[in-house]
Amino acid sequence: MINARAGVNVARGLCIVWAIVVWNVVFDHVIVVAGREYRAAAIVAAQGTGPYAHMDDWMRPAIARGLWIATAASGMILLVGFAGIRRCR
Repeated sequence: MINARAGVNVARGLCIVWAIVVWNVVFDHVIVVAGREYRAAAIVAAQGTGPYAHMDDWMRPAIARGLWIATAASGMILLVGFAGIRRCR
């Protein structure tokens, strides 16, 4: 049986790992969605029915949005996780 201190350390470590995984998944999802939207706009532009689609116009805002959303999601996981660990201690 592990002691309480080791259990707290394991819980903290798992919380941090979970936050890192969620950050990567959320950031990747935002980038993938922006890429799909850019591809759709580029297809419309190639058909001659819309303006030329510059990749930077789609992807640069997606990077900033992805950073904010992913950081907020990971921050909430860390906040709730560490608060729960503290409460259980």
